[in-house]
Amino acid sequence: MQVGQLAGGSSGVAGPLPAAVPLVSAGPGRPASLDHWLAGVRGRAADVLAAFVRDRCAEHVRDVPGAQFVTELIGEFVAGGKFVRPTFTYVGWLSGAGESAAALRAAASTELLHAFALLQDDVMDRSALRRGRPALHVRLADWHRGHGLSGPADRFGESAAVLVGDLCLVWAEQMLRDCGLGAAALARGWPRYDTLRNELAVGQFADLVNDTRTSPTLAGVLDVTRRKSGNYTVRRPLELGAALAGCDERVLAVLGDYGELVGEAFQLRDDILGVFGRPSVTGKPSGGDLRDRKATSVVVLARELATPAQRAELSWLSGQEALDDGHVDRWRGLIAETGAPARIEQMIVRRVSAACARLPGRGLDGFVLAALRDLAIRYTDRAR
Repeated sequence: MQVGQLAGGSSGVAGPLPAAVPLVSAGPGRPASLDHWLAGVRGRAADVLAAFVRDRCAEHVRDVPGAQFVTELIGEFVAGGKFVRPTFTYVGWLSGAGESAAALRAAASTELLHAFALLQDDVMDRSALRRGRPALHVRLADWHRGHGLSGPADRFGESAAVLVGDLCLVWAEQMLRDCGLGAAALARGWPRYDTLRNELAVGQFADLVNDTRTSPTLAGVLDVTRRKSGNYTVRRPLELGAALAGCDERVLAVLGDYGELVGEAFQLRDDILGVFGRPSVTGKPSGGDLRDRKATSVVVLARELATPAQRAELSWLSGQEALDDGHVDRWRGLIAETGAPARIEQMIVRRVSAACARLPGRGLDGFVLAALRDLAIRYTDRAR
């Protein structure tokens, strides 16, 4: 099958990321437009997820105070993401099998796992915003105040959000278990699913103690990146889908290598956005990672590249108990002056190029090859 090639997709030389392009032709059962296919996967996954959450809420949430409010909150939250992990899970499945409604349901379950992670993350980081709206724990605290309930509203909001996250975690496994795939397929998938969840939890803990004021190394930060976000976003979902489909070890290995590289590139892009991204793009306050003193790749690399004078000022800024907008702007300016953002951009391009270079000749069909190349660029070249 002939497919459109992404210019520079297999190059090992760092340079601008090529623009993602649609497939120009496809064989039986494969779409001619990748954009159309991706939109369809997201739409179908969102539909089955919404129905599943609605049924679970009707079964378990209906008899508690505020049931309707909580049901609406959960439904809105799980529907609001980009469905990155379900997409990669489903592409993993297509690496060894054909289109399948049951496999799509299995893939959609990873968005519930992601919802769990985001809810917990917002509480741990005390994030006020998520996707441009008040975070769930903030909205739950407002509901508490509005109903005049006793006790601290903020504490209630955080506690309730943690419990909603727990529900999402339980439901994610239930949705995978009941997706409709056979016992043999699920038996192949559970070890991958367990690895995904374990890495996520341990990576979250490592992230909690990874503070700019402890002066971590770039190597240490990249290790946290790999475990907390990179593997969880791309590698493990791909491996999960491929394992469910019965792919052999050769395919699993190449998807694992690709997923690790693209997952790291994905998080490196997030690190750039966490410092320089616009709220309209990130859904969070400008410079949020600086305000939270997060030791992300671009922040740590800036310190390593800084002159002694720049390093002293960076240390002073990271040690301030309260940062105003002027402090954040100055910190951003210093990071840019060190050349760290440009270096991170090079790291992103090298990882994407290396990932795409490993794909040909590994038993993947033309559609999956083109999809993986496109997704590597699509999810790592997001606008600021």
